[in-house]
Amino acid sequence: MNNTLKNVLPKDIEPFINKNTPIIDIRREDEFKATGIIKGAYKLTFFNEYGQHDLDTWLKEFKKIVKNKSENFILVCAHANRTRVVGDFLANKLSYENAYHLEGGMALWIEQGKEVVF
Repeated sequence: MNNTLKNVLPKDIEPFINKNTPIIDIRREDEFKATGIIKGAYKLTFFNEYGQHDLDTWLKEFKKIVKNKSENFILVCAHANRTRVVGDFLANKLSYENAYHLEGGMALWIEQGKEVVF
């Protein structure tokens, strides 16, 4: 069975938030500080400033948040480029069934006037 990463627009995220769906922001610390994060989001950086990552360490932390492969979760980054890569990997290679990512990333979230916290 091939799972696919699903898109969610900022305007459609409310039902997920109401169900306590984990929102996982994979940006770097400097990005969190620059633009803030979605309230309640987990900060779990994937790529460092050089585009490198430590998959094993990241997955260990990720699995503390998303406990099983059928659970819904939403990945967030700046423009949805990193989340597309990470989300496709989680869905296709690791068989996560309900992987979502925020279409347009934080750029679209902020552009649409959605709340951020610092």
